[in-house]
Order: sequence, then structure tokens, then C-alpha cells
Amino acid sequence: MVRGVGFEPTNPYGTAASEVYFENGAKIDWKNYKKWLFREYMPVTAQSRLHYGKKYADCLLRRDFSMLKILNDSQRLHAMKALAILSKFLGIYEHFRSLVKNYGLKWSSKRSSDLIIERLNKTVDANEIFDWIKTVKTVCPEYCALLDLMAITGLRYIEAIESYNLIIKLARKGKLDNYYNVQGGILEHYKFKETFIRRSKKVYISFVPKELVERISQNETIEWNATKKKVARNVEHLRFADIREFHGTFLTKYVRQPEIDFLHGRSSASMFMKHYFNVALISDLKTRAFKAIREIEKKINND
Repeated sequence: MVRGVGFEPTNPYGTAASEVYFENGAKIDWKNYKKWLFREYMPVTAQSRLHYGKKYADCLLRRDFSMLKILNDSQRLHAMKALAILSKFLGIYEHFRSLVKNYGLKWSSKRSSDLIIERLNKTVDANEIFDWIKTVKTVCPEYCALLDLMAITGLRYIEAIESYNLIIKLARKGKLDNYYNVQGGILEHYKFKETFIRRSKKVYISFVPKELVERISQNETIEWNATKKKVARNVEHLRFADIREFHGTFLTKYVRQPEIDFLHGRSSASMFMKHYFNVALISDLKTRAFKAIREIEKKINND
């Protein structure tokens, strides 16, 4: 053991990163690492972190981040995120942080002021989002309920797929009331922590009309990648992410910013339990949220 890190990787055979060995002869257990990733993160995120982790693991184990410095901004960010997570799995996160500092790497090449200006310059007409949703519902009618769910909740694409499928599975078992609170009009995501309360992406509740939940429950489950591919074949651009952005902006007409953060899963668990999850506040929030929902439903209805 050297440099006080607790390990020193060696690779005397010149093998790939996935075969880099520690000095005691052990190697990264990619199989268990993959299981852990997919338990802690959404599938798309987990797959990306696994891919970049395998590709750049050698940089972490050899204590040499010089390769990361020549990557473009997007590739470097993906690589750093992957190595940060891998280092936590290996128990050497402080080792990773010191390398980032010593090599002068930045998580973003843009200053906060540049990001704000970029956001101000990004103007998206809400009608474009409404029209895109209606177009997808016309060319892919089997996804109408999914698009409605995304539009009225602001759920991330993967979260919406998970929620959609969970409604169907529980309804078939006669256990939908374990997820959907009819009286409150609430999908209680927090009851399914492994699915919705992830390390980096969280969502606690969503207000959803009973009629939409019932409509979804009559459908078949869908697969996130196949769904995205089919939509991509039928429309010019994918705008699932824009739906969430639009939803957050649209809600400002009825809901306060901390409440929007809560509904979008940006509040911590402690914030949720301390300040939101009580009958009085949920009731008031529901009234205003459903005003927004009814207006959104009119905008995305093809009738």
C-alpha cells in the first residue's frame, strides 16, 4: 500500500480497464457493481455510468486523469460522473476528489452567470409543446395516456414509464389503492422507494385525476426504450424533457416555487416530511395543482 490511499492498482499484462487488478490480485467486480448501479439509479443513468466507468476505470486506478483533460466538455462530464460513482462503490471517493483537484478538472466549463444567461436566452413557446404532445398522441395513440401523465405531473420520462407500468401491474392485482390515494388524487411514489426515491433522482407524489389512472390501468405495460424509438420514428424531434420544463414553468400560475420543487422531486426527504406531508397543506396544494391540471388537459386535448 502506498501514498496513504489503501490500494495501488497494477496491470502487468496490459489488459483492458475492466481487467485492471489491485495489488492483492482482486479486480473490480463489475457484475455486482452493475447490480448496485441499477438499484440506485434509473436505467438510463445506470447504463451510462456503467459504460463510462468501464471505459475510464483505468484512469482512476492508475491515479492519472490526464486523459480526461483532453475530452470535450460532454465526454469529460460523463466520465467524471461515472468515476465519482465508481470510486464511492470502491470506497475511494476521497482519492477521486483529490485527483479532480490536482488535475484542475471542472464539473462545468461555464460560469453560473453564463448558465443563467443561457437559460434566459432559451425561449420555448408553450404552444409548441402542446402541439408536439398532440402530434405524438395522433401518430402513436397507444401512448396518449402516457403523454397525459407526463404533461400533468412533470415526471421525468423514465419516472413516467415506471409510474405508468406500476399502475397497470397493481390494478391487475387489485392493489392499486397501495399506490393511488383516491381521496387525495395522489400517486404516492414515496411508498415505492426503490423505484422512485433514487440517489440522484427523486419524486414523492403526483396529483393525478382518477379518470386518467383508470384509463392507464386498462392498458398494457410499455418499455421505455421501445417507446422512445417508436415516437422518434414518427415525429421530427423528441421533446420529453421539454414537457417537464414546460410543466414547471406552467405551474407558476397556481403553485409556489418550493411546492413546484417538491412536486418535481427536488426537495429533500426531510423537507418533504417536515413541511409538506400533512393533511392541511396537501389539501390546499391539491386544489391549486388541479386547477393547473385541468388547464393543461384542455391544451393537450385533440378534441
